[in-house]
Amino acid sequence: MTRKLGYLGMDDRIKQLLALGREHYDKREFEKAEHYLAQVVARGIEYADVYNMLGVIAHDRGAFEEAREYFDKALAINPKYTEAALNLAVTYNDLGSYDEAKKIYRDAIAQGEEAPGRLDPFVKGKIANLHATTAQAYLDAGLISEAMHELRKAVLLCPDFADLRLRLANLYRQQGDLDAARFELDEALSHKPQYVPARVALGVVLLAQGHTDEATAAWKKALEDDPGHKAAQMYLRMAESTPPAGD
Repeated sequence: MTRKLGYLGMDDRIKQLLALGREHYDKREFEKAEHYLAQVVARGIEYADVYNMLGVIAHDRGAFEEAREYFDKALAINPKYTEAALNLAVTYNDLGSYDEAKKIYRDAIAQGEEAPGRLDPFVKGKIANLHATTAQAYLDAGLISEAMHELRKAVLLCPDFADLRLRLANLYRQQGDLDAARFELDEALSHKPQYVPARVALGVVLLAQGHTDEATAAWKKALEDDPGHKAAQMYLRMAESTPPAGD
């Protein structure tokens, strides 16, 4: 039988386990944190924030389905737990369920604890840019996975920020996930069709996927919008001077 108690109802051992789990979690010592947090759950006690932390830990090691289950449990306990909802949306995005990710995010904003209605666009933009700044700090430290996680949060907050989608797409491409990169670039251009950097990057992804004609068309379109774009010129010259495979 599970118990959903407030912190005042915890016995000393559970308080100790939770304190140790949270301490290691805050230090990003996830293996140690999981050891203690799992003991809290094993005692049949359910806290939304414990499940959320376990979800983040699972996500960090790439266990996305396990992370999804933890975030679902957190939201079952507290449907207005916006952090868990955002983490769940990011996880669905990682699983390739982009429409589900968007839906979960919209629902989270609609009933969030901090915002009973919709967040003000200016506020969302500020938060998204904070995530982007954090992403850059992770990148500077060589932590690509953490950087991507922050950028996905930023994009979910502001899906029309084409520059953030481009940054995320570039990381996906570097990691070899061309389908995800193409999705982000297509979304960026759907919001900002004349955003030349995204158009050029799309050409690179299309070429890597073997779609030479589509890549060439993307670079030509980029040059229509910005005739002096050096990278687009270079890529186009390269594509037009390379003979087709088999020649």
